[in-house]
Amino acid sequence: MSMVNNDASRSRLRIAIQKSGRLTDDTEKLFKNCGIKINESRDHLLAHVENLPIDILRVRDDDIPGLVMDHVVDWGIVGQNVLEETMMQRKVDGMPTGFREVMKLNYGDCRLSVAIPQEKEWHGLADLEGCKIATTYPFLLKRKLSEQGINFKPVLLTGSVEVAPRAGLADAICDLVCTGATLQANGLREVDTIYESKAVLIGRDQDLFPEKQAIADLIIPRLKGVMAARESKYIMMNAPKAMLQQIKAILPGAENPSIIELEGETDRVALHVVSREKLFWETMEQLKALGASSILVVPIEKMLD
Repeated sequence: MSMVNNDASRSRLRIAIQKSGRLTDDTEKLFKNCGIKINESRDHLLAHVENLPIDILRVRDDDIPGLVMDHVVDWGIVGQNVLEETMMQRKVDGMPTGFREVMKLNYGDCRLSVAIPQEKEWHGLADLEGCKIATTYPFLLKRKLSEQGINFKPVLLTGSVEVAPRAGLADAICDLVCTGATLQANGLREVDTIYESKAVLIGRDQDLFPEKQAIADLIIPRLKGVMAARESKYIMMNAPKAMLQQIKAILPGAENPSIIELEGETDRVALHVVSREKLFWETMEQLKALGASSILVVPIEKMLD
């Protein structure tokens, strides 16, 4: 039995992801678009990928950094906010904090912000001197306020932080904000940003076994390709030859376009190009003003450089 377990630990890449929460859907969609097939439901803590030697651990997001730092898993996908907070906590506790950043991911955007009751005046962070602040991220908050020489009293909550001022538990809160709707619903307004966060793929601070490294070398280009495709568009149009330079100049983040002759046309061509930036209506209207027609903007599912 020990031989089987040892072989599996050497040959199967183990990845920890959030079981449920704000990163879960995007992470599972990323895996699907990378051709990583997971059929087990989210109720299973451990899932085996069907078509690759990969095991997926579904856990709480704040457990993921520790699983990587303690070498229980090879990779983990977690928010930068959770990673930073956990790292500072582990330093205080004298626990290992080593990891490698494999790559930043293009989802999970949020910010850790200070919010106060809507009726309260705000002149800056100095207003928090001596205040009770409810938060799930005391280390990130303390780091920011210490830089400003501000003393405060943390009120540690693991959920429903936004109700703390109304309940008389705190004067202000420091919590994750995506849209601000929850703050508004609880009579709060956002006044300052402490930390900005995205999802990140991290790995253990050791070289992988060769078998696992081979899997990583296969998956990383797929991840990069899916993320590049998500941010890119395929643009097609017919355009006058005389305006090609002007048209190429206003296409955002575009690579060199493909120019295709149009049957029966001597002064117009078809132009196909990949753009790595958003194409706004204003740009399309500028293209039309330069004589472009039949302008199509198509999403890209996958890319491989």
